[in-house]
Amino acid sequence: MHLKIYREMSKVRVRFAPSPTGPLHLGGVRTALYDYLFAKNQGGDFVLRIEDTDTARYVEGAEDYIMEALEWCGIIPDESPKHGGKFAPYRQSERREIYDKYLEQILKTDYAYIAFDTPEELDEIRKEFEQNGEVFAYDNITRNRLKNSLTLAKEEVQKLIDEKVPYVVRFKMPVDRILNLEDIIRGKFSVNTNTLDDKVLVKNDGMPTYHFANIIDDHEMEISHVIRGEEWLPSLGLHYLLYEAMGWERPEFAHLSLILKPEGKGKLSKRDGDKFGFPVFPLNFKDPETGNISKGYREEGYLPDAFINMVALLGWSPADDKEILTLDEMAKEFDLHKVHKAGARFSKEKAEWFNSEYLKSKSDEEVLALLKNVEGINLENSSDEKLLKVISLMKERATFVKDIYNDGKFFFEAPTYYDEKAVKKAWNEETATILNELSTQLETWDMKPEIIKQKIHDFAESKSLGMGKVMMPLRLSLVGELKGPDVPDILEILGKEESVARIKNAVHQIK
Repeated sequence: MHLKIYREMSKVRVRFAPSPTGPLHLGGVRTALYDYLFAKNQGGDFVLRIEDTDTARYVEGAEDYIMEALEWCGIIPDESPKHGGKFAPYRQSERREIYDKYLEQILKTDYAYIAFDTPEELDEIRKEFEQNGEVFAYDNITRNRLKNSLTLAKEEVQKLIDEKVPYVVRFKMPVDRILNLEDIIRGKFSVNTNTLDDKVLVKNDGMPTYHFANIIDDHEMEISHVIRGEEWLPSLGLHYLLYEAMGWERPEFAHLSLILKPEGKGKLSKRDGDKFGFPVFPLNFKDPETGNISKGYREEGYLPDAFINMVALLGWSPADDKEILTLDEMAKEFDLHKVHKAGARFSKEKAEWFNSEYLKSKSDEEVLALLKNVEGINLENSSDEKLLKVISLMKERATFVKDIYNDGKFFFEAPTYYDEKAVKKAWNEETATILNELSTQLETWDMKPEIIKQKIHDFAESKSLGMGKVMMPLRLSLVGELKGPDVPDILEILGKEESVARIKNAVHQIK
């Protein structure tokens, strides 16, 4: 297949760089997936980098969760904290010396300065602006009136540094420059630097912010393409200028649209999942502080290949509008230029459809292995031969593997209750006599479905009964409800002894 060349460079390298501040959201999974698909399509590398400089929001166990979730999805990094690589370390908290080196470099340019303003002082200024009906921004106008290395004498700045007065390093946004920006998905657009503020590059604890650390890491790790969520689009101008300030070649950028809630406006959130009854995380996540568990797709019974197929089509359309694709097939077709600009609306029904399609495509033996791993079901008294027959009957009707057991529970447990509406519909004063006679004949039958079907037909005809007069109460006796696969198939799997016992029990219980 011809590879679409995005950039003249030796190798395509992309990175997924989550923060370990909680579980991985559906949107994060999609970003990682698109990174992975693009890298594989271009014969490149997919890097997992953990951006853990935000120590205040760090959540214990979140990093392990992210890596386990990606593995479950089949999105395996070429380089990561776990897999290693020549650009290690892959955790930002372990790259402090690298950032310090580049901090010295940018402070020698006219693109950065030191600011000593305390949070309290900035809050006071913010209040003054609000009282005048204005919004405060630390920008090319206000910086000339604040406490920083642009307004203080060199000696004063050095004195404050020597006295260990806390400070941050800010980017010095140029005045009235038009930046011509480009995004693979969204095309070209322009931004005036007067609309941008002087973002903090290094916090007062010496750790870089996302803006500074990510461009350093992307440069050091030779990242060719940055694929990330559209929430970072307003920062693109700053990032362009940071590359300019450091004298580095920029990667190409692609900003992904939001995954939208099922109804109404806005980004899909955990609250929507709770409201409509679906997960927004790939795996269950237990909050280490509260102990609360957020539901995950894995634990809800979704198959990883179905889940990842569903996620891939939330914002990208393969050729011929195909819907069922393996990870390898997606990688062969993936093209960033075909990723949608508009937000993709999540659908629980579509997610379930994908799962049912993938379940149907699996062999009965594959499903049996999955069924044996479902928690909370008892298969101890069922042979593999019986289970394979049940799976063959129930698989087409099931959305999840657990449905095969839950919807076919009558194969494993005799009914103890008979649905009242079904009894009124299927049972009359003659039914007990009919079923008693039928059960006596059943004990002599060859229990093959096609033979059973003919025997029931012959019995009904001999009694001048419609098939419904026999089939409905027979089904009710075996199942407890008027549902399930064909009655001859149920009888075959239950066997003579169990089938006769259920019929007799129904005759005894139903008055």
